[in-house]
Amino acid sequence: MDKIKAIIPAAGQGRRMKSYLNKQFMLLQGMPIIVHTLRVFQAADIISDIVLVCGAGEEEYYRKEILLNYEITKPTVVVPGGKERQDSVYRGISTISDDGGYVVIHDGARPLATVDLINRIAEEVVLSGAVVAGVPVKDTIKRTDAGGFIIDTLQRERLWHIQTPQAFKLDLIKLAHEQAKGADYYGTDDATLVERMGVGVRIIPGSYENIKITTPEDIIVAETILQGREKR
Repeated sequence: MDKIKAIIPAAGQGRRMKSYLNKQFMLLQGMPIIVHTLRVFQAADIISDIVLVCGAGEEEYYRKEILLNYEITKPTVVVPGGKERQDSVYRGISTISDDGGYVVIHDGARPLATVDLINRIAEEVVLSGAVVAGVPVKDTIKRTDAGGFIIDTLQRERLWHIQTPQAFKLDLIKLAHEQAKGADYYGTDDATLVERMGVGVRIIPGSYENIKITTPEDIIVAETILQGREKR
């Protein structure tokens, strides 16, 4: 199988963390969150290169304090991100010229992905061209009207929490981003941009441990998950 390049958007600020610090730099078991994420992609042999998309002005800090200090040795390009996550991913995609390849996109603030999950995503994208990780919804989901009154209860059996990594043929996701940019359309994830083109996106099982660090409580949960892994 051809090796695949990874794009890791890591430009998010800590608004929901109630912090002005880029949440990627917050510590998880004594290391910045982004280091945990990068180490998983470094350990995945199927990933040949990493494009790390950071906040504008943070490029040198990432190169010296993150990549060098924590020995991230896999070829890594650091590029400044845009205003929104979608803009940042597009900037990352634009650095890759080989349109015949594949790309895996993964949130920098989702540090608990595994090499096994990355490998399964990589295997599936070669078959289907577009794939995302996800987990079945556990809770009952209800739809409301504008006034907050319940309209109906959705069938939980067909509902998924969508995660990253997400993987695509490079020319497909590049076109999806270009079309969205031209229409001034912003989706909630990269798969949404592919879906609006009428292209099918396959879901494979992710992991309930593969959480995104968004609030202070998530740090506590992530610490507990990592401690549990150490005991396995």
